[in-house]
Amino acid sequence: MDADDELPLALYQSTLPGSAPEILPSTAKSQLWRRQMTSNVWARRLDRVNVLGSDVYGHTGCVNALSWSQNGELLISSGDDQQLRVWRMDPSSDTQNEYPFACQTVIDTGHSANVFNAHMLPSSTRIATVAGDKQVRVFDVGESVGRSPSGNEMRYTRQACIRVLRCHSGRTKRIITEDSPDFFLTVAEDGEVRQHDLRTPHSCGRGVCPAPLVKLPHELSTIALSPLTPYQFVVGGESPFAHLFDRRHIGRHIQEEWGMSPAVDDVTTCVRRFSRHSRALGETKGYEHITGARMSAWNGHELLLSYNSDAVYLYSTRDEPGGSPTDRNSCILPPNSGKRAQSVAELPSKTHGESKDADEEAQEEDQEAGMDVDDLLDDSEDNDDLLADDPEIDEDGRSELTIDMHPDAPVIYPRMRFSGHCNVETVKDVNFLGPYDEYVTSGSDDGNFFIWKKSNGELVDVLEGDDSVVNVIEGHPTLPLVAVSGIDTTIKLFAPARGPATHSKYRNATSIMKRNARASRRGINHSTNLQLARLIMHHHDRALEVLRGTEDGDAEADSESRLAQCINQ
Repeated sequence: MDADDELPLALYQSTLPGSAPEILPSTAKSQLWRRQMTSNVWARRLDRVNVLGSDVYGHTGCVNALSWSQNGELLISSGDDQQLRVWRMDPSSDTQNEYPFACQTVIDTGHSANVFNAHMLPSSTRIATVAGDKQVRVFDVGESVGRSPSGNEMRYTRQACIRVLRCHSGRTKRIITEDSPDFFLTVAEDGEVRQHDLRTPHSCGRGVCPAPLVKLPHELSTIALSPLTPYQFVVGGESPFAHLFDRRHIGRHIQEEWGMSPAVDDVTTCVRRFSRHSRALGETKGYEHITGARMSAWNGHELLLSYNSDAVYLYSTRDEPGGSPTDRNSCILPPNSGKRAQSVAELPSKTHGESKDADEEAQEEDQEAGMDVDDLLDDSEDNDDLLADDPEIDEDGRSELTIDMHPDAPVIYPRMRFSGHCNVETVKDVNFLGPYDEYVTSGSDDGNFFIWKKSNGELVDVLEGDDSVVNVIEGHPTLPLVAVSGIDTTIKLFAPARGPATHSKYRNATSIMKRNARASRRGINHSTNLQLARLIMHHHDRALEVLRGTEDGDAEADSESRLAQCINQ
């Protein structure tokens, strides 16, 4: 075993009390040493080191939710089977595996639809879940979470549920925890962000739910918050903009002082919006969709946004609003300087010098098939002005900007663009990796997940993470370990490879990116048709409501179930 092979063991041992090297005189230097060691390990290629679950063990549906506990000891997972599984590193379960995980806790959540997100609340044994049934549920099985006296699976029924919250009127999509066992935020397709305080119970059925922190006129699917700046959060969904809200901007209101619930506008203030300079090639105005958002836990100001049928973009909350001219052949966008910029959609991502060739080859193939990509690009530039321009009305009556409740909030444009993956079929998260958040990662419709260097947009690796689609990628809080899930019923673990990386597809990156570019363009038309189908079904169900007197929620749930079964991700 060489020195590099001993690094993961040294990293694990360095997290134990009293394990810091004697040459480091302080805790701060010890932490810096561990971070630097971890960063060095991350520079090596990753490979699959374990698979959690099988055809006879584990989840029985798509795994939509993955999250690590605060100390990284537990991995929480859930999905379409509506079961909550807690995985713990257990060397006794597999002595041959460097990362042996076993599931000894299974909770039947009682949700009646797919679970979309699950998190363990900090400094507690509580686990919160959100699902397509519009409910938020909180579970607590005590100190036995992740452990079983017999070493076998211990199954808990609904009695483990200590709270059911029905504040949302739309499918509830994401949870964000804060540094408290009692506080957390949720976001839903009703356009609301809600803060939940488990110390103050209330009855949702009586219509006395606290006012939401945010209420937007479009569906929301993602929320991001950094532990370094917990007073601000970013939300995104079916809009060309992501919105940054600040909870410190709260004024004094007599009604609140007399015990009345505050209005939505009194709780938070939208201080910034984030957008692209233009839509992706062929993307229809009014049907933009942000599927994932993530704020850096290392510096607190960097933000990643993943756009459906487009790329991943890097922003900074510290940038000045506006934009500046950009280099057509570079994925690196200069800092915003207050001037308007040309289309970011024109900028192919440079990936080891391959991505430009991939785009050119894809265009040649499309031209051979009778599609003139240059003409489409010209039409896109002629018809689609910058997203911050005056609103226009589409044929179906949707307006791009008139539905934005915060048109006066300044717009920040991206610093960097990461491309090569395909984000069409499902709703994908995006994430940072590494102790300094030095890498960016996203899943893809081709069953791979992509890793880029944040500093220059260079593609680091393409790894096979699922037989169908990768949706969720979560890095361990201290170890160089990544959990990946998607349409498969299993969870894959990746760590630095000791030999050749058998699940890396980096050598085929050019052809993979080429296929994904074509799939993204085809997917734009598919996505638009799906949105139109949803609109038609919505109006159809509204008409049935009037005739039958049914409730909004039932009709909406029926229409969604007819459109897709594994819709989350």
